[in-house]
Formats: sequence, C-alpha cells, structure tokens
Amino acid sequence: VQLQASGGGLVQAGGSLRLSCAASGHSFGTYDMGWFRQAPGKEREFVAAVRWSGGYTYYADSVKGRFTISRDNAKKTVYLQMNSLKPEDTAIYYCAANKDGYGRYTEDGYDYWGQGTLVTVSS
Repeated sequence: VQLQASGGGLVQAGGSLRLSCAASGHSFGTYDMGWFRQAPGKEREFVAAVRWSGGYTYYADSVKGRFTISRDNAKKTVYLQMNSLKPEDTAIYYCAANKDGYGRYTEDGYDYWGQGTLVTVSS
C-alpha cells in the first residue's frame, strides 16, 4: 500500500489543522493506521492510531483531548484533526499502516509509511 499525507502548514498557537492520509491498494480497510511525528533534533514518536474498523482509537498523552484520529475506509483515507495546537506540536507528521494490529505504539509495528507533512505552530 502507498500512503500520501497532506494538510500540513503554518498555524498560530491555539489554532487547528486537519491532516489527511490517502492510501492506494486494496487492503486499506484491514490495516490499523497510525500517525507519528518527528520534531527537529528528536526521534520520531507515536501520536495516534485507529483500528481497522475505526472502532478503537489510541493517543499519546501529549495530544489526548486535543487531537482526534478517524478514518473513512470507503475513501481509503485516515485523518488527524488537531486542535488547540501548541508550538511543541511543530514536527513532520507521518502516517503509517499496520498490517497485524500489534505494536501500534512503536515505529517497528508499522509496515508502510507515507512521506510526511510539515506542521509548524508559531507562538
């Protein structure tokens, strides 16, 4: 499966952005999906994940209550709605696909990765 992330940009602190990740291929609806981010000089970290059905979601503590992950299997797209953005949310955001549902909190658990989209939050 190929993944294409979009929706990044420059936003002021307190603002909102919605990231999208469009997938190609026939198996999107069977994959768990996740978002990770990598800030300058830091390692890539887990942000959020959603089960293949959309019925369960998981979040990093740092974004819980501010970010919402969702998916539309008919459109083969996963979203990350980001509200109340903070300067520390500045990073490149990557979407990823997990074939077996294990290891959803770690990079190693994901099989396919998109190219990333840059989010910059100004103070």
